Amino acid sequence: MNKNIKSIALMTALLLNILCGCSKAQSTASEKGEMLKDKNVLIVYLSRTKNTKAIAEMIHKNVGGTLASLELKTPYPEDYKAIVDQVAKENETGYLPPLATQIDNMEKYDIIFLGFPTWGMQLPPPVKSFLKQYNFKGKTLVPFNTNAGYGIGSSFDTVRDLSPGGHILEGYTTKGGIERDGVLFVIQGTKEKQVQVEITTWLKKLKMII
Repeated sequence: MNKNIKSIALMTALLLNILCGCSKAQSTASEKGEMLKDKNVLIVYLSRTKNTKAIAEMIHKNVGGTLASLELKTPYPEDYKAIVDQVAKENETGYLPPLATQIDNMEKYDIIFLGFPTWGMQLPPPVKSFLKQYNFKGKTLVPFNTNAGYGIGSSFDTVRDLSPGGHILEGYTTKGGIERDGVLFVIQGTKEKQVQVEITTWLKKLKMII
């Protein structure tokens, strides 16, 4: 009798686990918005002080897809003044630094989230390199940004200019660190929670999640 009771209890527990698993799978699928239906997502980001990286990872948790960091063949100098001078020269001359990061099968991605900090009120040269390297015709691009408190500058407009034929959605921006003042990674603690709420609201507005 005891064996029968134990067997019934075990079968009941297994059945409940299966049902719970199905419920969770259905719940996860239902969280995707209509914009993501049958779409392949790529999240590409440039991050020097890891603030933009933190935003990229939050987006990834919400929408899934492939996450990729933009890395240069020749990294920028660590010294803040040195990188500011180098980037200023690159912007002045139109130089596009070669990327070590290569995206395989770019044609398979339908939606590309593109993240970057504001540098000199402009789009960073490595992100320009990325946009010049691939064809975004017919694809949906979604910019996201961190900055030192001065906003996006011309960066979102440049994304639009460098992706002809692409469909640009409303971007997201938030204040990150101020490297000039030695304030580096700040997307943590209370700020992290605030940003998580903002990103969820933004993605819902874009119909990426429900």
